[in-house]
Amino acid sequence: MDYSNKHVVVTGGTGALGTAVVGGLLAAGAACTVPYLHEAEAQRFPHKDNAKVKLIAVTDLADEAAVAQVYAGLELWASIHIAGGFAPGKVADTDKAALMAQIDGNLVSCFLCCRAAAAAMKAGGRIVNVAARPALEPRSGAGMTAYTIAKSGVATLTIALAEEVAKNDILVNAVAPSIMDTSANRKAMPKADFDAWPKVEEVAATILFLGSSDNRVTRGAIVPVYGKS
Repeated sequence: MDYSNKHVVVTGGTGALGTAVVGGLLAAGAACTVPYLHEAEAQRFPHKDNAKVKLIAVTDLADEAAVAQVYAGLELWASIHIAGGFAPGKVADTDKAALMAQIDGNLVSCFLCCRAAAAAMKAGGRIVNVAARPALEPRSGAGMTAYTIAKSGVATLTIALAEEVAKNDILVNAVAPSIMDTSANRKAMPKADFDAWPKVEEVAATILFLGSSDNRVTRGAIVPVYGKS
């Protein structure tokens, strides 16, 4: 896949999956804008000194002004939306504030970035969102209902937006990962079968294809990236 002379926004780009995505994009010739929330994330980001990476500090991607700052003045080819957050909790244990935190962090941020990205794509482009396995299998989201609701919204947004912007040669898709093999997940679930989890580099490869010009026909897809789990 060739991303030469293409500009890509990657939200959540300083995280485990985001780092793999940005690394793949740079290897393919892209220039990347990477918003981040915490200075510590930027300092440990392995691509921070690459001349083709622009790191932008933002306060909240669920805020329209912050999102506008990220996309201002870009001639954009692709926008990849990995930013989000996970919090477990049964409905009985989840108050409105916790519900809205999941909706804002996962769905509203994705919606606003999709909106800004589509406006910045003057000659077509690609949008790739990140849903989650419970978005496709809601029963598996028991015990993490607010998260499941938010990621299900990301999946629905992806499908509906894909229909809206296809006429503008903008193809919108999403991946739906299961639990990925990251150091944080290994620490949280030390007895799990790590070999069954998809690697971040494997999930990144699917994202890179969907975001590339090699993807000519796929739109409105929510692609399961489960590995062997």
